[in-house]
Parts: sequence; C-alpha cells; structure tokens
Amino acid sequence: MRGATSSGGADDDGMADPTRARRNSRKPKYSRFSQQELPACKPILTPGWVIATFVGVGIIFIPIGLVSLFASEHVVEIVDRYDTVCIPTNYENDTLQYIQSSKTNKTCTRTITVPKQMKSPVFIYYELDNFYQNHRRYVKSRSDKQLRSKAGERDTDNCKPEALTPTNAPIVPCGLVAWSLFNDTYGFSLKNKALDVSKKNIAWKSDQDYKFGSDVYPKNFQSGGLIGGAKLNSSIPLNEQEDLIVWMRTAALPNFRKLYGRIEADLEANDIITVTIQNNYNTYSFGGKKKLVLSTTSWIGGKNDFLGRAYLTVGGFCLFMAISFILVYVIKPRPLGDPSYLSWNKNPIGQLN
Repeated sequence: MRGATSSGGADDDGMADPTRARRNSRKPKYSRFSQQELPACKPILTPGWVIATFVGVGIIFIPIGLVSLFASEHVVEIVDRYDTVCIPTNYENDTLQYIQSSKTNKTCTRTITVPKQMKSPVFIYYELDNFYQNHRRYVKSRSDKQLRSKAGERDTDNCKPEALTPTNAPIVPCGLVAWSLFNDTYGFSLKNKALDVSKKNIAWKSDQDYKFGSDVYPKNFQSGGLIGGAKLNSSIPLNEQEDLIVWMRTAALPNFRKLYGRIEADLEANDIITVTIQNNYNTYSFGGKKKLVLSTTSWIGGKNDFLGRAYLTVGGFCLFMAISFILVYVIKPRPLGDPSYLSWNKNPIGQLN
C-alpha cells in the first residue's frame, strides 16, 4: 500500500496537467489575422506598370498645375508696406518714442494705383512680419471657457499677466492674445468719394457660434497702464466683434495675413485710391513689418503660385522618370524573373566580386 501510494504520488508529480498548461500558455488564439492568412494583394512592379503609373501621374498633375497657375495669374493683388514711410522725418531715429507717445500724430496718407480691374469683392488684409503668434506662452495666454460663456468669467488661470486688474477683477477677454489686438485702421476713398468697407462675415462662422459667447461682454479690457492694442466696445458681445475673432485665431507662421474687411465695389485699372492709415500698432520694438494688402480671389483662393508650381514640378518629374525607364527598357532589356541577376548567382561561392 505504501509503495502504491508512493507510485501514485510520483505519477501525479511527473504528469503535466493539460488544463494548467493550456491556461499558462502564451500561444495566441488562432486567427487568420494573427497568422497573416488574410487575402492580400501583392502587385508585381513590372516595367509596364511602373511606366504607366509615372505617365498617369504626369498627365494628371501637369494640367492641374497649369490651371492653378492660370487662376493665380488672374488674381490682382496690391501690397503696400507702410510702417517705415509713415514715420515722420523727425522721429526716424526714434520710432519707439513716436509709436508709444499719445501726443504724436499717427495719421498717414498713402496712394495706391490699381494695376488691373479688380472686381468686387476686393478683400482687405493687414500683413504682419516677424510676429510670432505661434509662441507657446503667447498661444496659451487665453481662456476659451471665458470667451464661450459668462459663467467662466473668472477662469483666468492661463491669462497672466493680463488676467486680473489691481483690484482682482477679471479682465474680459483676458490674456496676451486679446491684449495685443491689432489696432491700425484704414479708410479708403476714390475720386474724393469714400469707399465703404464691410466688416461683416470676415470671421469663421464656427468661431462665432461655438467659441465666442453671445452673453460675454468686454470688461476691464485695456484699462491698465500699458495698452497693448485695440480697445473693444463693452456694449457689444464678443461673438459680434469680428475683428477680435479674426485676431484670436492665431497664425502658425511668423509672417501672416488677417482679413480686415471687404470693398463691395469694382475698381478699374489705373484708379488711384487714397488710403488714410492710423498707424497705431507697435511693430517697431521687435523689428516687425506692416503691410496693407488689397486682393481679389479665384476658385483656389488668393494669389498662390506655389500650388501650381508644385503640381508642375511633380508632374514633370514623373514624366521624366517614365521616359528614363522607357529608354532603359528599350536599350538594355532583360527578361522578368531572370535568376541570373540574383546576388548568389552573380557571385558563386569561391569567386571574388
């Protein structure tokens, strides 16, 4: 009995429990996906397919590039840099004193000649260079909760140093982005008659509907000792202040344009437009540039030669590669799947390269 018991114990220890082994196994459950048995397409890149692909891309891209360039050429664009010419001669060596003083005359008059007919609407942009709206601290210095709803009025944690007044009252809208709102203004006249500038629908509708609240009004804005930019009308809700909405959509690059308004009238070739500029915005402290841009649009938007040139470059390269492959295939052909071109057949064991 003792021997039987000992024998039984040995059998128990020596035999593996199949249930336990199956439970401890790391073998994944079988599936066609894990075993890479799903149907797959494995194209064979024959010379015919490669040449046809390059020719097809070239045939498609080159016409698109030509059409894009043609559309861009029909866009009439006028760019006038005014930050340097609008400085009085007695302040040319001290631009900061000129722009920061409240006593200096900031009015500047410019004349622009229309080179070609510009059909309405003529879009007005202001362009800033060397202005890093994409700086991390600058981008974060705002409160989206405060902009959306009156209930978030005191949500100013990310807005320092433009978060609270000295009496701890919240600034609405808070943050450096709103504080630095562009405040140059433009007035246009043609043949001694003022041209109306429409500022309606210059902002994204989604921004007006979802990012800026109809119950949020400016409060304590630009009330400190250091004024950053434009002031806001405290009786108009933020979702109707489209200049602010346009500015708050920060640019990704240091050189950018933002929509100022539209001229809803046709401008004829050789028309002379008089522009009255209030040169208020300080770009002199950081070496920035200010430009006024008048532009029409086409189906691809504003003037943009890069898109057409990019399509032409890619299409021309593909056609060049197609012609090169055709010449190689005609001059020095070889059969498909020829094993003699394999490295171990070209250099058998014992032979040097």
